[in-house]
Amino acid sequence: MERGRGAGTGRGGDVGRAAAAVLRPTARRRALLVVLLLLAVQLVSLARPAYACGCGAMVHDPRMTMAVHRETSAVTWDGKTEQIVMSLTVDGTAPDAAWIMPVPHRATVRLGDPALFGQLASLTEPAVAQRHYFWPGSGDWPFAGGSDSAEAPLPGARGPGVGVVGRERLGPFDVARLTATDPGALRTWLKSEGFRLPASLATELRPYVAQRWEYVAIRLAPAEAGHPLTGTLDPLRLSFASERLVYPMRLSRLAKTPQTLGLYVLAPHRMEPRSAIGGARPEVSFAGRITPEGAVRTLLHPTHSSGGTFLTAVEQTFPQPQRITGDHELRRTPRDTPFRQVRYTYALLTVGGLPAWILTVGGTLLLLLTGAVTLATVARARRPVAVYVPPPGGMPPV
Repeated sequence: MERGRGAGTGRGGDVGRAAAAVLRPTARRRALLVVLLLLAVQLVSLARPAYACGCGAMVHDPRMTMAVHRETSAVTWDGKTEQIVMSLTVDGTAPDAAWIMPVPHRATVRLGDPALFGQLASLTEPAVAQRHYFWPGSGDWPFAGGSDSAEAPLPGARGPGVGVVGRERLGPFDVARLTATDPGALRTWLKSEGFRLPASLATELRPYVAQRWEYVAIRLAPAEAGHPLTGTLDPLRLSFASERLVYPMRLSRLAKTPQTLGLYVLAPHRMEPRSAIGGARPEVSFAGRITPEGAVRTLLHPTHSSGGTFLTAVEQTFPQPQRITGDHELRRTPRDTPFRQVRYTYALLTVGGLPAWILTVGGTLLLLLTGAVTLATVARARRPVAVYVPPPGGMPPV
């Protein structure tokens, strides 16, 4: 009987193994198909170009990848002339890219001073204030280890309706300044120059064409040919006449990924965006009058540096860029109220170099000990003393 059950089990096991052998290739093919589908989805998402960033339209070969991690801009305005200095930090595999920015009037383009944004960051960094705590933490004696206290960053036009008003080479940038009366013609000319743009860009450019704005078209390329365009690019400085302080943002509607804008505004008074234009609420991280020096002074109009300049730093995110409704227009606030963020550091409270908690606890223990000794002494002094009184007529005890 034992042999019979063993034999039967053996035949069943052979059949099971045979069936598994037949099914195993099918399971492998299915698993491989799933992996290939997942890779295809990821490659499609990576190949999707981010058609806009900040105040302009950024395009690249759709077979390549590019991400604009951050755009930081400084804007100055004296009531007549506006200047925009931009710094882009990019990453990806694209060897080059194109960037288009609309401007309300004829613009001049130059390279910006790389030191500008470092100086602005220093001017607007949070104030540091110290807070103390009484009881020791994990990094304080007598507790072992622990981390330190944390502290709260082109001659010739080739299409109708298009005019080339200037073309120049600025460092790694090939810059063309254009006029256009027809967005389709503008798109055709840019495409003929190697700027591959989405068809939807013509629609987004139409409001600018209707207002007779001009355009700055820039080809971005790495310093060394054959290398991907990555890192922080040299800043560009644009100057143009403007009756109002405006920061072009409409083309950012074409972006496929969330956008972040860091904006330094230098003007005679504190400025603020008129609206959120479809993004998160703009947050002011600094507001105050400054004394321009170095690259900041060089950037400003002489009337700014002599009469004082108010610097406003604004941060804004656009989680859904397609909701952007137009350009940022900045206006003067009712009051030039200063504001500065505060970063707190934390330290153990000490007195004369000794932790206050030790002095307090030690003093308390000393007071308690002194009090106990005093009470014991008083109690001993008040204790009654036994006095022998002999009985009358009796003999004293031997």
